[in-house]
Amino acid sequence: MEIKLIKTEKDYQQALKRFEKLFDAPVGTKEGDEAKLLSILIDHYETEHYPIETPDPIEAIKYIMEEKGLSNKDVVQYFGSKSLVTQVLKRERSLSLKMIRALHRGLGLPYEILLAN
Repeated sequence: MEIKLIKTEKDYQQALKRFEKLFDAPVGTKEGDEAKLLSILIDHYETEHYPIETPDPIEAIKYIMEEKGLSNKDVVQYFGSKSLVTQVLKRERSLSLKMIRALHRGLGLPYEILLAN
């Protein structure tokens, strides 16, 4: 088991291939320990080189609405009125704290996304 830091894209690709071979290794075995270490190194490299940006809150709301088959009328309860739904989704008005709480509870949207921007 030769574990080394992942510094290049080539190192990263090699680590992914090795990790794929070890993926189902039992915990507590030599291979299982190697898989755990590789997962930590791969995660560190990906976090550094392929950061995932926080989604835009309005786009996240629209996405969840589409996924759940919800219309503007269906989400009035989270915004307070039909006109507020329209204004927020058209970016004419910002989300209020009350709306953020309701969207979090009702649609399961994370606070981190709703508070972004």
